[in-house]
Amino acid sequence: MDISIIIPAYNETQRIGIALEKSVSFLMQRAWDWELIVVDDGSADDTVVQVQEYARRQEGVRCVENRQNRGKGYSIRHGVEQARGRYIGFMDADYKTEIAALDLVLEQLEGGADGVIGDRTLDASRIAVQRRRYRQWGSDAFRRLLHALIGLGGFSDTQCGFKFFRAEIMRDLFARQRIDGYMFDVEILLLAARSGYQIRSIPVEWSADPDSRFNPVIGMARNLGELARIRWMHR
Repeated sequence: MDISIIIPAYNETQRIGIALEKSVSFLMQRAWDWELIVVDDGSADDTVVQVQEYARRQEGVRCVENRQNRGKGYSIRHGVEQARGRYIGFMDADYKTEIAALDLVLEQLEGGADGVIGDRTLDASRIAVQRRRYRQWGSDAFRRLLHALIGLGGFSDTQCGFKFFRAEIMRDLFARQRIDGYMFDVEILLLAARSGYQIRSIPVEWSADPDSRFNPVIGMARNLGELARIRWMHR
C-alpha cells in the first residue's frame, strides 16, 4: 500500500462527511493504493455511525475507536498501529487543509525526504479563510513562546494538521512520543530534529474554522502544561 491517512475525530458529525467526501474524491483520481483511517476519540455524537456507514459504501475507508476520549496525539498513535502504507500521515477531520497538497507530499517523500509538513507561513501558502484577530494574536504569541521554551527554530509552523512521513520514521517517532493532547506535533518535530531526520515544509491552502470549539484560555493553559512536560521529558 502506498499511503495511509489518519484522521483523528472527536464529535465531528457536522464535518467528517465533508472531509471524507473531498479526500476520497481526490484520492480516486490518483494511481496510489491508499487507505483512510478515521480514529474516533470517544465521541458522544454520531461520528462513529456516520463513518461506519460511509466505510460500508467506500472501499479503503475504515473506522477505529478509542475506548474513551484520550486526545489527538493518542488517536494518531492508535492510527499508526493500524496503518499499512509505505507512507503514513494525518490530516484534520474539519478539513482545514486542502488535500491537494498531497501531490507535493508524495513527490518530496519519493525524492528522499523523511517527512513532509504543511507550513502556513510560507509565501506560496494560501489562507482562504483568515483566523479571527484574537486567534491570530494567540497563534503568534504561542509561536514565540514555543521557540523560547523548546527551540525548533527550523520549523515556522509546528501546528498545521497536515504531516506525512516514511512509515518507518512515523513508527519511530510515535513509539517515542508521549503527549496525548494537541502539543504532540511539537514533540514529534523535536524528536525528528534530534534524530537528524530530513523534514521538508511545503505550502498549503488552509482555511480557519469559524466554528472552532477551542477555548483560548483553557486551551492555552493546557498547551502550556504540555509544552512544559515536553521540555522536561526531552531535556
